[in-house]
Amino acid sequence: MTFVLDNSVALAWCFEDEHTPLLLALLQRVEESGAAAPNLWPLEAVNGLFVAERRGRLDAARRRRLQTFLEMLPISIDGETTARVWTAIARLAEEWRLSAYDAAYLELADRRGLPLASLDRQLRNAANGLGVPLIALE
Repeated sequence: MTFVLDNSVALAWCFEDEHTPLLLALLQRVEESGAAAPNLWPLEAVNGLFVAERRGRLDAARRRRLQTFLEMLPISIDGETTARVWTAIARLAEEWRLSAYDAAYLELADRRGLPLASLDRQLRNAANGLGVPLIALE
């Protein structure tokens, strides 16, 4: 595993209009080496696909195919996230004005000393402020 994967990146892989050469190269890197994510990642990813379906970006059949695509990626789910919600994650959310969800990705990257892959500008700014390396996606 080489980095922490934020859901903003995973969902961008699901929609061709969001693809960039850097995003596609990162997908290949995940397929070859894996990535890490907090334990909320599968819930967030599936929810993002349901929201996209409700907004008309995809139909139910495509949503199910994309669920399988995301499920099959070699993503290592962190088992310590829940134990850190009330402490480190809450502290990061407060300090950097992040959602608890985004703070969970930041906390995992910081704790494991891994770079963070995110398209979320506020999360990227917090990572910069905390000294967490970022994967270039733009």
